[in-house]
Amino acid sequence: MRLSFHQRILLILVCLGAVPTALAMLGWGLTIRSAARAPGAGDAVEGLAASGRTLLHTVDSTRLRPEERRALTDHATELNTAIGQLQRADTFSRYYYAGLGLVILLVGGAFLYASIRFGGHLSRQLSRPIEELIGWTGNIRRLEPLPPDRPRRSAPEFAALRTALRDMAASLERARAQEIEAERLRAFRETARRVAHEMRNPLTPIRLAVSELVRSGSAEHREAIDVLVTESARLEGLAREFTEFGRLPEGPAALVDFNELLSELARTSLPPTMEARLKLDPATPVLLGHYDPLRRAFSNILRNAAEASAERGALDITVAPDGDDGVRIEICDRGPGVPDEIAGRIFDPYFTGKPGGTGLGLALVKQTVEMHGGTIRLVQTPGGGATFVIRMRPR
Repeated sequence: MRLSFHQRILLILVCLGAVPTALAMLGWGLTIRSAARAPGAGDAVEGLAASGRTLLHTVDSTRLRPEERRALTDHATELNTAIGQLQRADTFSRYYYAGLGLVILLVGGAFLYASIRFGGHLSRQLSRPIEELIGWTGNIRRLEPLPPDRPRRSAPEFAALRTALRDMAASLERARAQEIEAERLRAFRETARRVAHEMRNPLTPIRLAVSELVRSGSAEHREAIDVLVTESARLEGLAREFTEFGRLPEGPAALVDFNELLSELARTSLPPTMEARLKLDPATPVLLGHYDPLRRAFSNILRNAAEASAERGALDITVAPDGDDGVRIEICDRGPGVPDEIAGRIFDPYFTGKPGGTGLGLALVKQTVEMHGGTIRLVQTPGGGATFVIRMRPR
């Protein structure tokens, strides 16, 4: 059976702590046992005491002078006292070694237990973050979101690794979303190009036939001819929008002055019933871009703003520097605004909230802005209305 990473770390740490402890305890025990069993001073004195008693018993004390008899008695007393002290010391040493062995056993057991507990705790601290990160890689591989980030105590290196992995997962998700969006736009552009091509083929003879009817048609057919003229013109405009959506900017880029561009569009693209309130910062930088696509894009935004305001009131147009080398453009109307349920879809191709709309106008705007390295977003105007915020960056 294969051990898990946590079990392997625990086994290594326990071996590192427990094996030296067990070997030290075994060595101490054998040393104490040898010392306890080794012949000591008591054994040697016991032999000396036995020979002394034998000597005392064999001496004929009746033939000794009184001073010799007293000396012999004093010697026997001293010998017995010394033997008793040595016996007590030997007994104490044996109990001492036994107690020392017990203390070493208890301390070693406590240290062994502590090393096992500490090894288990340390192995969890090491294995848990690694196992969590391994699980996260599985989430990333399965395109699943990472679990919520719960604060937990761990080494700074693991915290940095978790943060880096989360950042990498977020970057991969953004890149995947951008690739999906780019692939979707490529499909839309290819579809738009084909549709425009298929529409232009029958439109040319239709327009010629309608022109002939306009010249030679009778008065009773005038209403039908007017319908044909209007609808064929609408189809031609639709084909033109499809063509523009499916076409990338052509030719070399040139410097574009956004102050000049927006002021010119405010004069030519807005109906006379609307007022354009311009706030143009002269410090706004000029950027490289394709003038005609940008002009069509901003003209489309102004036309949408005018239609949302029923061609009445005023539009606030602000052009100012954005950072060191960017441009920020805001176009603000006072119409009814955009409902929240469709605000996130207004830039999608073929999505429209207007009767008779093609759904390509704002999609073309977004495509043009992003092709120039910029961004566009919609925010609600305070007090009612919609504001388009465009941020352009140098390419």
